[in-house]
Amino acid sequence: MNVQRFKYPRTPHLPWSPGYTADDIRQSDSHGFENKEVVITEKMDGECTTIYRDYIHARSIDSRHHPSRNWVKALQARLASDIPEGWRICGENLYAKHSLFYSDLDSYFYVFAIWDENNRCLSWDELLEWTELCKLHTVPVIHRSMWDERMVRNINVDESRMEGYVVRTAEGFDYSDFSIHFAKWVRPNHVQTDTHWMAQSVVPNKLKPMEGAENE
Repeated sequence: MNVQRFKYPRTPHLPWSPGYTADDIRQSDSHGFENKEVVITEKMDGECTTIYRDYIHARSIDSRHHPSRNWVKALQARLASDIPEGWRICGENLYAKHSLFYSDLDSYFYVFAIWDENNRCLSWDELLEWTELCKLHTVPVIHRSMWDERMVRNINVDESRMEGYVVRTAEGFDYSDFSIHFAKWVRPNHVQTDTHWMAQSVVPNKLKPMEGAENE
């Protein structure tokens, strides 16, 4: 069976996101979230990574080898038999430091979306069921409620340790509708170095002491 691969969609910026640049896409308004339950999660400073039953790639489907990807490749090998045919798990590969350094991670991989064989993004509750079954961590949840733009605009972001936040609907949806179900707020000048992180020496982020065995 020839399983199709999918590049993770570009997440649009919220209208008030200060990290928006000319190369990004942005929502003109937030009306798509009105009257919907949303889950607001921390936007983590890692590499978007997609794990299939028999494959793994970063943003680009034909991602080349990089030492920072070895840990998550080993994770994919462990998960392979648990991932249904045609499904894929998307998350942040946080093994290597990019602009922010993490010193207390629960894992080097944090899940933010799971897609089924029909290219449908699972609801947040369905995602939680699967991550628990697979013993995976999700990106940290900041808030979950019905959409309230004033509240979301007032989220306090510690820019010294957070890249920003992501808003998604709690419900599931089709791949083609991604841009009306996901949006992000990114801190200004979120890229803090002149050299791309892949061209630098790999500096591993740190796991919490009780998870230290994962770092070996």
